Amino acid sequence: MVIECRHVWDYISEFIDDSLPPETKDLVQKHLANCEICSAILDSTRNILILTADSRVFELPVGYSERLHARLAREIHGARSHPDEPEPD
Repeated sequence: MVIECRHVWDYISEFIDDSLPPETKDLVQKHLANCEICSAILDSTRNILILTADSRVFELPVGYSERLHARLAREIHGARSHPDEPEPD
């Protein structure tokens, strides 16, 4: 039996958690061995889990949020209101 990408995507979380039934796990593993897209989705999902589990907190430079919001507003409106204004860090 062949499994399609859309089914593999539905099984990604359970595959990572190792909670799939053995037959389904085998089908997913065989598909992943031959599908670069699904393998990339699996790797990306694992990376997201690793990053969200990281308990480190990073302090932003003072004023960063304000500068970022100002820059986003300028980009959305298509023009820089103050060309000499520094970019966000």
